Amino acid sequence: MLLLSQVSKSYGNTRVLAPTDLQVPAGETLVLIGPSGCGKSTLLRLIIGLIKSDSGSITFAGTILTSENIFQIRQRTGYVIQEGGLFPHLTVRDNVVVMARHLQRNATWINSRFTELAELVRLPQELMHRFPAELSGGQRQRVSLMRALMLDPELLLLDEPLGALDPMIRYELQQELNGIFSQLKKTVVMVTHDIAEAAYFGHSLVLIRDGHVVQAGSFKELTLSPAEPFVERFISAQREPMERLTKALK
Repeated sequence: MLLLSQVSKSYGNTRVLAPTDLQVPAGETLVLIGPSGCGKSTLLRLIIGLIKSDSGSITFAGTILTSENIFQIRQRTGYVIQEGGLFPHLTVRDNVVVMARHLQRNATWINSRFTELAELVRLPQELMHRFPAELSGGQRQRVSLMRALMLDPELLLLDEPLGALDPMIRYELQQELNGIFSQLKKTVVMVTHDIAEAAYFGHSLVLIRDGHVVQAGSFKELTLSPAEPFVERFISAQREPMERLTKALK
């Protein structure tokens, strides 16, 4: 489905992403993890064509991305960012259907698709005419996911979609998202800094540091066979505080 070959990006003398190879099979979820500023979000922006790579190629469903075809490819890709990125002056409904209207999709199809997605993400009908500022954080993320799914994309790109939510809402949405991924069988590339979230969603994980892929594989592989000490430290840094707290409460 998605293939990156020696893709790199620099800003001036600062290399944000070293030449990187990645492959995401159709129907699987790949999770990019790593410290803040390591290059995770840059990879997503390169895939969707918001920025242009300095080298290499990105192939989507057998087609190499170019400046000439990127608009068509974006119509086959859903993109969700942290806190939703909704248009503040548009209602829930208008946010969700904005691209379908721009592409002049049939009104009957738009209405049917909108209703289907509202049921999928469990968003009550009474919220459809509210504005983003009138919604909770979890509701905004559900709307953002509806917008990303509106054109029934083959690929979903999620950039810290749950990072700004409180723990209870985040837990609920994790479960719902996982169910949606399984039901729709979409190909997903997701960014998170949370190793537990990465393990929950990812068929495979890619750990990045300073623009370099340190290790790629399953959570079990990263845990039991770390490629270098940084992998073990990154995982332990998130697991050990909770383990210490659990022991202290016994």
